[in-house]
Amino acid sequence: METIRSLKIKTSTCKRIVKELHSYEKEVGREAAKTAHMKDKGADPYDLRQQENVLGESRMMIPDCHKRLEAALADLKSTLAGLEEKEGPEVEDAKKTVAQVEKQFPTKDA
Repeated sequence: METIRSLKIKTSTCKRIVKELHSYEKEVGREAAKTAHMKDKGADPYDLRQQENVLGESRMMIPDCHKRLEAALADLKSTLAGLEEKEGPEVEDAKKTVAQVEKQFPTKDA
């Protein structure tokens, strides 16, 4: 049952990366609003530069998450392909996760 265990881990990995990606997207929105507010207020240039660095770091994490999600999704699909003849809640959960991820984040090859 090592393959079922592996399937569970890979399914959870995909779900975690999706949550992480949503978190970074929200963070970018918050930090962009904060940066705009600081610019409007005429904040200290040093503080503004630091805030822009924070925003830049948050923006850099989104493409990184997309790459990790694509890799995790490909890994999950390959594991799922090896278990085509098997049935069970883990397999169904994995198929559902693949469908949700592909719907939310269309990949380059899809």
